[in-house]
Amino acid sequence: MANSEKKVALVVGASRGIGRQVAVDLARNGYVVVVAAKSTSDVSTVTPFPPDPNSPQSTISTVEREIREAGGEATAIAVDTRDYTSVQKLLDETTKKYGRLDVLVYNSGAIWWASVENTPMKRFQLMQRVNVEGLYGTVQASLPHFKKNGWKGRIIVVSPPIYSRFFRGKTAYAMGKVGMSVLTKGLAMDWEREGKQDMAITSIWPAAAIQSAATKMAEKDAAHELRKPTIYSDAILAMLNSPAAEVNGCLELDEDFLRKKGAVDFEKYNLVVGSKPRRIMPKLLPDLTVNEQMDEGKRMDSTKLREKL
Repeated sequence: MANSEKKVALVVGASRGIGRQVAVDLARNGYVVVVAAKSTSDVSTVTPFPPDPNSPQSTISTVEREIREAGGEATAIAVDTRDYTSVQKLLDETTKKYGRLDVLVYNSGAIWWASVENTPMKRFQLMQRVNVEGLYGTVQASLPHFKKNGWKGRIIVVSPPIYSRFFRGKTAYAMGKVGMSVLTKGLAMDWEREGKQDMAITSIWPAAAIQSAATKMAEKDAAHELRKPTIYSDAILAMLNSPAAEVNGCLELDEDFLRKKGAVDFEKYNLVVGSKPRRIMPKLLPDLTVNEQMDEGKRMDSTKLREKL
């Protein structure tokens, strides 16, 4: 085990698109990056290099090589987020190699946008396993490593603010994605209650559509509606550079968070120069708190109840 002097970031779902951009930009900003996903490849056969970042030719193997050739440090580790044993192995290999874990970015996701009637059970199950179960398992497996690091670290989750319009036309997908945001809120509350002041978990979602593998089919007709994935990585870097208390439990939009940090130039993120990508998210989101927010009554703890039995 080699203890890294640099901060170590694990990006899950880093083979292409947004995840690849996040991994590349973390490396450019001094992080040692572990790129994780299912897809691997023989990078010696990829020509030209680097490949189209939104194509199947882009894998964690090519992302690792891309980062290394740019002077950064990266390691590709294959993982199946549906398999908790695979996830645990990923976290163990990361900390065995670098001796620490400072940042976890969970970008893995399965997508199917359709009505409930037109969402088969297998599609529903896949989304819940990759999106909700995959996130929960990855967070669970990371916590012992954050503990070893003195409870100093950050988790970034790709999931949306919670509001009703999001459910329309994609209920099964929304069930999982909103569940991921619930984990962000709930874990943040755990850490606040436990006094873990140097830990923060934050969700991030695009305010306007971002170029990725998911948008590749629509690019010809809708390129003017897309932004570059650099807006996402810039927002994540800004989150990581913010005080933990400022971002813990927040469900943020990339553009809005960057504006709060003083950014004013968003033209540079447009895929088509001079275009004005349509905002896909509401400008004002509901406040999820209630007047009785601090009134829990008597807290039930299943672990303590089990100890009594």
